[in-house]
Amino acid sequence: MSTPKKREGGGRTYRRVHNALWLRLTDGTYRVGDVLPTQRELEKDLQVSRTVVQSVLKDLGERGFLASVRGSGTTVVALPTAKGSPQSDSQVRPTLYEYIGTAFSEPEVTLDLVALTAETFIGHFRSQTELVEAGRITPQRVTVRMLLPSEDADLEFPRALDPKDDRVRLRWRNRVRLHIAEMGDYCDRLKAQNVEVKLLIRRRRRAPEFKLVLLNDTHALVGLYSPVVGPIRLDDGTVVQRAVDVKGVGVNLHHYERHVVGVEDDDSQYGDYREWFDSRWKLST
Repeated sequence: MSTPKKREGGGRTYRRVHNALWLRLTDGTYRVGDVLPTQRELEKDLQVSRTVVQSVLKDLGERGFLASVRGSGTTVVALPTAKGSPQSDSQVRPTLYEYIGTAFSEPEVTLDLVALTAETFIGHFRSQTELVEAGRITPQRVTVRMLLPSEDADLEFPRALDPKDDRVRLRWRNRVRLHIAEMGDYCDRLKAQNVEVKLLIRRRRRAPEFKLVLLNDTHALVGLYSPVVGPIRLDDGTVVQRAVDVKGVGVNLHHYERHVVGVEDDDSQYGDYREWFDSRWKLST
């Protein structure tokens, strides 16, 4: 992924919105021919100013992914592709899309995940499954370990501020159940392509403070979950006006790479996250 320019209204907010729309282009949310929501709708959805939305759309248009016609909105005309090694710099954070694509280019794929819902991860996993089915990549073995919150845990988030209102937590529970079922379907599709697949899921009795993905025992991507208070729309269309959720879409990820000292020792920050995940995995059931 090449580096977008830092435009007016840039900085952290610009990067978050750019990452959010980039994710939607790569995880199947937006496909070629789709018309994007209006700028006003994106402004409300992403909770940013119109200037930031316009700046990000302009950059994606200049790079050949979007085309805008007055009176007809903004249309997706091309999708990004992961080529070569992931890149990052001071302007654009690394993306899970890039790193999971690189992981699947290897014959042996190992993915360890800590997340609140795993929705983004599973979207990217689906994209890689479709590439396998198309014959564009040919992994031999895929092992996935997912560490998610327990369904009956008293989670700090997501939840309604009214302790008697359980609707937000139930919404989270139902979505996680759906995502896990989808993950199983994608694994079955890989098996149908003669890929050896192992999917393991364990539960923790607390909400994670950060999203963590370990890829091929080489790379770690880490993004902090930042709780925010505001309205949450339920699946039936009703709105819980005061609830706690976390900013998941477009969250900034930080990359850490494994550095081996001697034979097995690893003194990098990657090693710290690897040790953290393995210890929590052993304690979970």
